[in-house]
Amino acid sequence: MCNGAGLHFVVLLSLIGIATAESSINHDYFKYNPMPEVSNWMAQIAKTHPDVVTIVEYGKTYEKRTISLLKIGVKSEAKKKAIWMDCGIHAREWIAPAFCQYFVKEILQAYKTDPKMQQMMTNMDFYVTPVLNIDGYIHSWTTDRLWRKNMSPGPYNCSCNGTDLNRNFDANWGTIGVSTDCCSNIYCGTQPVSEPEAQAVTYFVGSRIEDFLCFLTIHSYGQLLLLPYGHPNFTASNYDELMEVGNGAAEAIRKVHGMSYTVGTSPDVLYPNSGSSRDWARLKGIPFAYTFELRDNGTFGFKLPENQIQPTCEEAYSGALHIITYAHDKTFNSAAATVATALWTVLSAAAVTGNNLM
Repeated sequence: MCNGAGLHFVVLLSLIGIATAESSINHDYFKYNPMPEVSNWMAQIAKTHPDVVTIVEYGKTYEKRTISLLKIGVKSEAKKKAIWMDCGIHAREWIAPAFCQYFVKEILQAYKTDPKMQQMMTNMDFYVTPVLNIDGYIHSWTTDRLWRKNMSPGPYNCSCNGTDLNRNFDANWGTIGVSTDCCSNIYCGTQPVSEPEAQAVTYFVGSRIEDFLCFLTIHSYGQLLLLPYGHPNFTASNYDELMEVGNGAAEAIRKVHGMSYTVGTSPDVLYPNSGSSRDWARLKGIPFAYTFELRDNGTFGFKLPENQIQPTCEEAYSGALHIITYAHDKTFNSAAATVATALWTVLSAAAVTGNNLM
């Protein structure tokens, strides 16, 4: 009875600790937050969870703002596997940064009580960039709500600013679904990875590419889960598995609020394109690369009402977690099975040797 009471007391203290940590973070997850509030929230998260959260600065925007991410996981000197998630590569897609903020909150809460999340954070680090296109995001708040691109100037003799960052990665760059008109919303830039924001992701992820199991980039709208590749002439070597995992994620999403998400390559379910970060990640060898196109189907489009933030985030979290868990289990369950097989081989050999000696 004493042991039971002690266990309940420990659990109670743990729950109180979670509540205290969350209550110390003054942040509204169910409204759209401007960049200063997102930055302040990141600092609060790191301060409140110093055991598992670190802020990493990994680049500068065209306007010299620092691009930062939250590295979340059990700290270890050993090399760990990793999950990538970025939001806000397109400025006007405000629901995307809202989701990244919610995702961070949820995995930190789950870590305190959920053995599976504890296992994943021990084995992997989560790298989450809440807003990648910071200059464009600020511009969408101050000047043009529907601004999409970054804020770099166009080439010589062009009066328009901005490159579509999701057409600027080195993945069949400039071949399809882009524009060379610098005033276009899908202007792909002067060359692959010409933009500092694309350079930051390319260098950070590319310099540790073997660590990453999963690359998730969050967009809106359309309720889609897009897998590589955007060019119709190319097919991912693990296409069938990507479809299977994607369909599982769509089913997980549907179970939350009944929303249907369509799974497939961009040419099959949306439109062909080239130069996306998702395609670059898969070409570089990251096995599970997906684009999430969150709510809705066009009723509100990029101006999704704030009363839809919570259900959108809840369902997308379930879908993302399905993909991440699959990638984790495939890697670490397979590794455990390999170790077990090796151990069994050694023990069997020892047994045979022992029998022969007898």
